[in-house]
Amino acid sequence: MMCKPTKSNGGKVKMANSNTGQKNKYFPVDDSQVAAIQGHLKAINQPQALAENLRNLSSLGGVEGLLSLLHSNRNSGAEESSVSQRREFLGTNALPPAPRNSFWQLFVDTFDDATLQILIAAAVVSLCIGIYDDPTTGYVEGLAILAAVLIVSVVTAVNDYQKESQFRDLSAANDDVDVLVIRSGKAAQISVHSIVVGDVVCIEAGDQIPCDGVLLQYDGLQVDESALTGEPEDINKDDSCDPFVLSGCTVEAGSAQFLAIAVGKNSQWGVIKSKLDQEQEQTPLQEKLDDMAAMIGYVGMAAAAATFIAMMYIKIVIKPEYLQDVTIFNHALEAFIIGVTIVVVAVPEGLPLAVTISLAYSTKQMLADQNLIRHLTACETMGNATNICSDKTGTLTENRMTVVRGWFANQKDEDATKSSNKKLTGSALETILQGIACCSTARVVGTDPSESVGPVSDNRPHVIGNKTEAALLIWAKTNYNDDSESRRVKAKFGRKDGSRLFPFSSSRKCMSVLVRGDGSDSYTLYHKGAAETVLENCSKYLDVDGTEQKMTESKKAEFRSLIKEYASKALRCVVLCHRAGAEKVVNVQKVTINDLQKKLEKDMTLDALVGIVDPLRGDVIDAVSTCQRAGIFVRMVTGDNLDTAKAIAKDAGILTEGGITMEGAEFRKLSPSELDDVLPKLQVLARSSPEDKHTLVQRLNGGLLPETEEEWLEAHPGRNFSKEKDLLLPGYKEEWSKGNVHGGEVVGVTGDGTNDGPALKAADVGLSMGLSGTDVAKKASDIIIMDDKFSSIVKAVLWGRSVFDNIRKFLQFQLTVNVVALTITFLSAIVGYKPPLNAVMMLWVNLIMDTMGALALGTEPPTAELLDRRPYRRDASLISRPMWRNILVQSTYQLALLVMLLNKGPIWFGCEDGSTHHFTIIFNAFVFCQVFNEFNAREIGDRFDPFRAMSGSPMFLMVIFFTIVAQYLIVEYGGDFTQTYPLSWDEWKITASLGAASIPFGFLMRQIPVPEDPETFAGIGKSKKKFKASFLGTLVAVLLPIVAALIYQLYNEVEELKD
Repeated sequence: MMCKPTKSNGGKVKMANSNTGQKNKYFPVDDSQVAAIQGHLKAINQPQALAENLRNLSSLGGVEGLLSLLHSNRNSGAEESSVSQRREFLGTNALPPAPRNSFWQLFVDTFDDATLQILIAAAVVSLCIGIYDDPTTGYVEGLAILAAVLIVSVVTAVNDYQKESQFRDLSAANDDVDVLVIRSGKAAQISVHSIVVGDVVCIEAGDQIPCDGVLLQYDGLQVDESALTGEPEDINKDDSCDPFVLSGCTVEAGSAQFLAIAVGKNSQWGVIKSKLDQEQEQTPLQEKLDDMAAMIGYVGMAAAAATFIAMMYIKIVIKPEYLQDVTIFNHALEAFIIGVTIVVVAVPEGLPLAVTISLAYSTKQMLADQNLIRHLTACETMGNATNICSDKTGTLTENRMTVVRGWFANQKDEDATKSSNKKLTGSALETILQGIACCSTARVVGTDPSESVGPVSDNRPHVIGNKTEAALLIWAKTNYNDDSESRRVKAKFGRKDGSRLFPFSSSRKCMSVLVRGDGSDSYTLYHKGAAETVLENCSKYLDVDGTEQKMTESKKAEFRSLIKEYASKALRCVVLCHRAGAEKVVNVQKVTINDLQKKLEKDMTLDALVGIVDPLRGDVIDAVSTCQRAGIFVRMVTGDNLDTAKAIAKDAGILTEGGITMEGAEFRKLSPSELDDVLPKLQVLARSSPEDKHTLVQRLNGGLLPETEEEWLEAHPGRNFSKEKDLLLPGYKEEWSKGNVHGGEVVGVTGDGTNDGPALKAADVGLSMGLSGTDVAKKASDIIIMDDKFSSIVKAVLWGRSVFDNIRKFLQFQLTVNVVALTITFLSAIVGYKPPLNAVMMLWVNLIMDTMGALALGTEPPTAELLDRRPYRRDASLISRPMWRNILVQSTYQLALLVMLLNKGPIWFGCEDGSTHHFTIIFNAFVFCQVFNEFNAREIGDRFDPFRAMSGSPMFLMVIFFTIVAQYLIVEYGGDFTQTYPLSWDEWKITASLGAASIPFGFLMRQIPVPEDPETFAGIGKSKKKFKASFLGTLVAVLLPIVAALIYQLYNEVEELKD
């Protein structure tokens, strides 16, 4: 009979058939056997064919037949010895990369650029005319331009190829996660790529299913299959209607174990994904730079048009002697080539390239610093984060839990780490140990000495799963030698008529299990959770003799006092309790989590209250202090007890004098305006739910706030928008925007649970935990903190700021070159000179400025000083006031130098005015100005240390070396091809020295006091001083060097006329 999957099946628990599965056989190696297995697996895993898959599974003999076919066992999984053969014959759980563009394709794509196409066309025309006029050497200029274009295209293609390679490497690292499997009877965490057909894979809420499989046992399993089917509703999984789980889908509720039947490219998700090619996203900084590049390009086109007009005016109207032998057409062609070349130089295609190179370099280095970037936008955004909302457990603390104090069956234990103190016996001990073992999803396995790294072995137990639960399991094992795994096996979780498990929920702050009695139909509820919450649901407590005593008010007050005492010492407080006879209250096999909460999780017996220590990470205090010094407001958002949270926050330096602490219950009662008043001092939010964290983020950055009445009503069904819109959190966009004219805070949020997904999405940068985070949290995040450490978040901030500053360094360098190159070409044209920088020279300068500059300055490593300033506002300009000062001074010096060389060069160097020798001297001096100014550009503020930490910038040194060597070859051996003249050793020394003068000018310009606009900064410690930017002042700063050069040139022309 066909079953239609429904949205809810009431959490019915069943086991797929009752047999235990055959004992493992050695995996077959015969080709016919492998082919038969592959055929059967394909028959039960056809896409969108549930009915046929069920029939084919039934014809195999159901799950037991499938286990026999794959030589696996439902309890012990596949044998470790067969893994390599399974991988060889049935595939690996890794997808082949999508086809990438070849280098040749990327090279061809570079010619889609319209400017290059125009330049090529002009070069071809020049080539044809040159050959016609002078067959022996007339081809040189056209061929030289084509060669320069070819070099630019090759370099661009190489950069694009490396960029794509980097993106693929990051995508591969992002896909590599750990999963829990059972092999040879042992639970183990392995890489998702190591799964093979026949493995028994364990999943629970929040996990992404790593391969296709068939259920072996399950409990209330609901799966989101929208990634494959597009259907928004969660699908219930069971052994009769739908026992198939598919890779790429997400577990929304429940837990299960399944048998892997298809991995990698053979899985349904693998078939789809292999046909997809992920596109690289455009980051906000890249978009901002694209706009700036377009604006600079327009200026360049205007300069090119002006140069063309000036050159034609000189030829037609002034008719200088040196142009007498040049035809109007040839001169027009040359003017056109110069104009197009100016456009090529002016259009700063290096700006987006610099961002790409800087992001590629930074993301690779961040991976070494335990930051896996899932979205490139996060790298740059994190640099200007103004708020970090951090979890406590595992992020600020070590997440190595240890039970240190406790109350066990009316017996206090002030040092729970010593087994000699243990006095529990009999039924009381049995009740507590049964609750610890069964009310848990964690596993504790011994460490294999062979896996130890280095000379020091780690003998601490290895924890798989929740660390709080593991602390209790270790306590039970250490002090009473309890075998928790045997207890779970006897409980028969997930089996037909067996025990039920309702995993820990961060919103409920507790978990429950219904355990069937050994050899009976009775069930006992074991419950564990936040101490002060669970305490209120207990009406009895367990005495040392195993009897249940009435919970009096005085006894309850004693427990409250104990909880407060433990919490004040930064201990996590957990209560264990139970309730017998659950089968008399609910239908155990059909009970839902809501029924459990309403009917069973009350009138319970308190068995134990424990204090668990989770030490603060050793680097947290310094990391928090660094964030605060960098202008970042650090908040702790935790589900833990308020007193515990306050104690940890004080130790970490998060909770300071005047700071506000609050519990989630109080937080939720605030109106939007009341919360906005609290936010500037809210440092600790305890007993918070994932919804509280989401609301906090929304009020900080305005992310995902309701924008319309319909959206508000969807968030608050049954409420009155007109009367309550200003009273209920999280508020709405229009109201929020009025109080946040600069766009609100830039918020980074940590999260590890499934329910943290909305907060991670609403944040500007979502930071999931690589060790403790669920797959849902990781998918919702922008950065995965691989080691769960807060100090790694600080490194993300550092690298983000480095990206932003590296782009500004490059921008400072490029604008200086732009101003000088365009101005000198235009000036020479209007005063009657042949442009001193021909097309080939300009293209070489363009290569230095764009590709080489992007490589040199885009890969500068970060410095600790980056964390000594506050973050920039969202709308802060890319070009700061000190940058304008630097551009102005360097442009003025370079223009003055080149104009002097243009006028006085023939006298100083004894060369003919306007000759190739003359222009080569100008060209060489100009290039060396850029070489040395590249050192100046390493700093954008007032600090003068151009040669700082050069050993840490190998790419910079390589670019400088390459530029100098290439310049030497171009000058000495370019000849007619580049229209250069070999220089003497003295000329090399003089022109290089003139370029090196950029360094002392770099020192002098930094003595001019030009502070950054304080209004461009955000974060804590804002300056109240206001500065209003002057458009006129900026315009003057840009035009001053150009006007000065014009005046100087006109002065020299007048002097020459007098002579």
